[in-house]
Amino acid sequence: MTEIRNPILPGFNPDPSIVRVGDDYYIATSTFEWYPGVQIHYSRDLRNWRLAKRPLERASQLDMRGDPDSGGVWAPCLTHADGLFWLIYTDVKRRDGAWKDSHNYLVTAPSVDGPWSDPIYLNSSGFDPSLFHDEDGRKWLLNMIWDHNQTGGDRFGGIVCQEYSVDEQRLTGPVHNIYRGTDHKLTEGPHLYRRDGWYYLLTAEGGTGYDHAATMARSRDLLGPYETDPAKHLLTSKDAPDAYLQRAGHADIVETQDGEHYLLHLCSRPLDETRGIETGRAKGIHADDVRRSPLGRETAIQKLVWPEGEFPRLAHGGCVPAASVAAPDLPEHRFEPEPARLTFAPGALPQPLQWLRSPEPERLFSLSERPGALRLFGRESPGSQFDHALVARRQTDLAFSAETEIDVAPGDYQQFAGLISWYGRFKFHYLAVTADATGNRLLTVYSCAADWPDARVSYPIAPIPLPASGTVRLGMDVNGASLRFRYALSEGAEWHDLGITLDQSAISDEAGNGPGNNFTGAFVGMCAHDTSGRGRPADFLHFTYEPNETLA
Repeated sequence: MTEIRNPILPGFNPDPSIVRVGDDYYIATSTFEWYPGVQIHYSRDLRNWRLAKRPLERASQLDMRGDPDSGGVWAPCLTHADGLFWLIYTDVKRRDGAWKDSHNYLVTAPSVDGPWSDPIYLNSSGFDPSLFHDEDGRKWLLNMIWDHNQTGGDRFGGIVCQEYSVDEQRLTGPVHNIYRGTDHKLTEGPHLYRRDGWYYLLTAEGGTGYDHAATMARSRDLLGPYETDPAKHLLTSKDAPDAYLQRAGHADIVETQDGEHYLLHLCSRPLDETRGIETGRAKGIHADDVRRSPLGRETAIQKLVWPEGEFPRLAHGGCVPAASVAAPDLPEHRFEPEPARLTFAPGALPQPLQWLRSPEPERLFSLSERPGALRLFGRESPGSQFDHALVARRQTDLAFSAETEIDVAPGDYQQFAGLISWYGRFKFHYLAVTADATGNRLLTVYSCAADWPDARVSYPIAPIPLPASGTVRLGMDVNGASLRFRYALSEGAEWHDLGITLDQSAISDEAGNGPGNNFTGAFVGMCAHDTSGRGRPADFLHFTYEPNETLA
């Protein structure tokens, strides 16, 4: 029996929405503050996937400057009807405190490759919107509704539904609250299906941490009332702390060409060295503060059985996700592996790379000013939510090595650039080339290991003098919860380990206590900062990311 090994989209790829069009499968996942917005992966066998498109790529569709860490694009929904792909997404402008500013939009395209339309504004009443195309041709928008008047942490006011008029390009008619969830609370992530005369409503519950779950209800009428599955949760790891896949929830269902059903869901894989849950609880530490998952929330797949007229169930039984599942009987369709070494040429960035928030990448970097190099213009500090010159890729492996070669001449200590392991504004490890007050080049480490609210940046080594000119090679080696930096002064020269071990588990969803927790995942990449405002550039000649299979 051919199996699919989970996760199918490793690294930060949460909130999967899946659609099949003929023999082709597409998954859309959240990108939060990373630009361009929404990742769409493609497959023909549900086993092998490649990144096909990031469709939100211009200012008219998405401008996230000022969005908080873990704001931006939440929970896209990708569907296909009437010869078009329909993509619904949220741009979250505020996510702390009693209020959330979450604006929902619709774009369409004849192909995943585009062209994607300018957005149609829908509403701002809540997040996790999805579009349901009913058999009679009518279309309905669902989203959770945010109730800022509630206290006690549960401001999730239920799942609301409103008709969408294609002709008028707007929502129309009354808003119906069709489902308020179970006592597990925090009901969100709705997806609606019609089958055997029933409307089946799949939701996420329990928050995005280790109590996360997928819950299903059904009704004979689209507008309800909906009765919850007697089993309550279709999927959860909340009562299985030793399961390989944790934080399982926020799911969507796809039917294959042969009538089989599969459930796509988010999950995470805590580092083995941080799984001391019972020890943590004995010390009064909440489980979420013990387990840490630098790879963030990933996408996994489970096979379902769905008898006619009944609620679906996981094919392997129970509600705990499996590490591997039976694959559908489809011809295997492999893709060329992603190259380990990325080089730069005029045009677009290599596909694995993204940047933060801005729809104006020309302010942040250039691929043409120095042939064969990525030139980053030093912009605002690592804490900036606006112009931040950071270009990076997801960490997709528990053990890996990354390297780059930088050519930079900082004028003083306000200018610095280098190699970074990044989660957000208060969680990063940064190997930087900078200078002292008189312009002497130095190598230093800035480390902000999830210590909000102080957000103190520590300097775990004394600055290392560098030659006045010439390139510097920068490297990092990550093995689970440990990160070690190294450097070399020229191609072929001996690497020098800095002699310190940093906490890579802190570059994770669970670490820390402030804004930016729980939603994204670790990135590794290149950055340049110039807090003087002079925009001193740094040139990066290549970037390499290689999994270390012997350590993973």
